[in-house]
Amino acid sequence: MRKKREGEAANWNTGLQEDGRPPSYREKTREKMQERLQKIIARAGIASRRHAELLIRSGQVRVNGHVVKELGTKADAAKDRIEAAGRVVEAKEGRRVYILLNKPPEVVSAMADPEGRKTLRNCLRGLPERVFPVGNLEYAASGLVFLTNDGDLAAEMLKNWAHLEQIYHVKVKGMLTLADLERLGKEIGAKMKTVRQPDATRGRAANFWYEVRMRDSKKEELRRVLFKEKHPLEKLKRIGLGPLTVEGIARGRYRLLEQKEAEKLRKFEKGGQGNGERNKNLTQRAQRTQRREEKAASSLRSE
Repeated sequence: MRKKREGEAANWNTGLQEDGRPPSYREKTREKMQERLQKIIARAGIASRRHAELLIRSGQVRVNGHVVKELGTKADAAKDRIEAAGRVVEAKEGRRVYILLNKPPEVVSAMADPEGRKTLRNCLRGLPERVFPVGNLEYAASGLVFLTNDGDLAAEMLKNWAHLEQIYHVKVKGMLTLADLERLGKEIGAKMKTVRQPDATRGRAANFWYEVRMRDSKKEELRRVLFKEKHPLEKLKRIGLGPLTVEGIARGRYRLLEQKEAEKLRKFEKGGQGNGERNKNLTQRAQRTQRREEKAASSLRSE
């Protein structure tokens, strides 16, 4: 019985019948309708494609009642019963959802946390679709997080993640000169510049904010260099991710991207680079958002 089941599992990939006969036209057509399991699971919004691969390897995916552990296994979402992490994968094609979230600090960039800390799910109450974050923003940091249930786009973004420019506002201990910014930027491999200081601290600040444009892989280098220079990093806020901006989104809130914005993101990923003038406008808008947040926080403290 076990050998028969193994044979059935293999047939999802080969399309061969159990007796070894060549597949009929109908069976060939069904084979064309098959897709890789991780793609089906990601499209259903249960997990990202990368996480879906982990579910497959760990034996948490079943097709027609049989456990599948081999990556590359294919199935037909319309005809096969597919279960991932105990949840049935719906064959119905739901709407694609693209979300920009302004994550508060001390929130885990995931939909669940084994330690019971606040997660992105706490900021998405009322959203009927299942979505997952693309990339990671560390627990203590705040700012832009992109979420979607579009597995294809998420996979493309993660594939190019190391090359995707990210824009941060960083608060450091003390003040850096223009010469410091140029020198440290070259050492880190990032672009650093001054920004207008929030109203709540301007004129009496001991610690200052700066803008940093860099790849994700440079964050640890940024921390190391600033610590070495006796200007340790105190706060980190992501304001831009490729063509996306956190502009106009209050902390802890989100907005849905329109279809044309999602298409623009796809084109950006395929093109591999953004528009310089658009990035300049992004930075200016993000600074205005940050000033509004600082004003609100200052008002709450005074009350």
